[in-house]
Amino acid sequence: MIKKFNYRTLLCGLLISLPCLPAVSATPEGYQLEQVVLFSRHGLRAPLANSGSVLAISTPKSWPEWETKGGHLTSKGGILESYFGEYVNSWLTQEKLFNKDTCPLAKDTFIYANSLQRTLATAQYFTLGAFPGCDVKIFHQAELGVMDPNFNPIIHDGSDAFKQSALAAMNTEASADGLTGLNRELKPSYDLLSKITDYKNGSVCLTDKRCDLNSEPAEFTVEKDKEPGVSGPLRIGTSISDAFILQYYEGFPAQDIAWGAIQSDSEWKMLANIKDRYGEVLFGSPLVAKDVSAPLIKYINAIFTQDVMRQPAKFNLLVGHDSNVFSLLSVLKIKPYQLPGQFEKTPIGGKIVFERWKDKATDKNLMKIEYIYQTREQIRRGDKLTLNHPPKRVVLEMADCPVDTNGFCSFEDFSKVLNALQDAAPKTE
Repeated sequence: MIKKFNYRTLLCGLLISLPCLPAVSATPEGYQLEQVVLFSRHGLRAPLANSGSVLAISTPKSWPEWETKGGHLTSKGGILESYFGEYVNSWLTQEKLFNKDTCPLAKDTFIYANSLQRTLATAQYFTLGAFPGCDVKIFHQAELGVMDPNFNPIIHDGSDAFKQSALAAMNTEASADGLTGLNRELKPSYDLLSKITDYKNGSVCLTDKRCDLNSEPAEFTVEKDKEPGVSGPLRIGTSISDAFILQYYEGFPAQDIAWGAIQSDSEWKMLANIKDRYGEVLFGSPLVAKDVSAPLIKYINAIFTQDVMRQPAKFNLLVGHDSNVFSLLSVLKIKPYQLPGQFEKTPIGGKIVFERWKDKATDKNLMKIEYIYQTREQIRRGDKLTLNHPPKRVVLEMADCPVDTNGFCSFEDFSKVLNALQDAAPKTE
């Protein structure tokens, strides 16, 4: 059961002022923004792996301490989300979806987060920034600390036939030579990680006699009611590179970020590529993506096409994880894209924005999909976001919903894709 949460019970002390600034970008004359569904990856968190984990055994060096519990949204992450909320409110006000300096009606907003600390806190801080002083409710399932089924990227089909097909699909997504080929392609990145961590002198080598990251046993796993998995250097490398990237975002001193060993943007890109490929092969192969994203696709489709929580809201915020983003991008057949100023393909705090517009001249509904995100430097500096100093916005295009020169596609075509995905989805409880 979903219960209501009022942001005032958690947050205090943030002074928010909504800016009055010029336009973000030109909107075609006669176009009116009518509805927004914003799917957000949670904001800046501490590393999921902690002491005693793969991080500790992979190096003889001491990891810098975090003030935040592993996996939780950091204080800086909360402030960045409040800035993001403030910016989104300014944009929605500019597009006349909401009125300036006025709290939205309860029926006009729907905020729904996965029930882990980092996702719920992201929703809370975003809401405080977007609607300061307003009684905007945040919804989540009653049991905290447990994945909500709508956001949980687990396998739903338990048949052996699906398992074999899913393993084949993941290997195909990895490379022409499967996981083995992918690990071979990533060897320069793994070698860089091994050098930075001094892997050969970590306890994984000295005690466990596993001294070559590239030689770690590697295989995919698919099991009903569990997330798709992988062992070996791809998983280990993802945990380590994730920790380095988060140190950079959090604003650690340069000498404490990977012990000062990362020397160039090209090296950052090599490390981020490990994480990106991990997400793509586990959650982005078409067969697996359709299965794990089925509850979320059904939910998003319902927001656009039928009543959700009594009435579809004008502004909807869903807060989940990068695994959700990878699967959504896959099932929607989003064409390849670039995010200028970022290391990652699914950056921390990044938001996939589904915008339903009306062309008043033709009375046609249109869809525009954008990736709105902070650059790596905006995150590291903790920049305040405004319409004059905005986050980056990149138009995304679906293969089955081609866009015009302004980035709009037919809402009818968009709906057909969602309906087809929902019709083909496995039955979930």
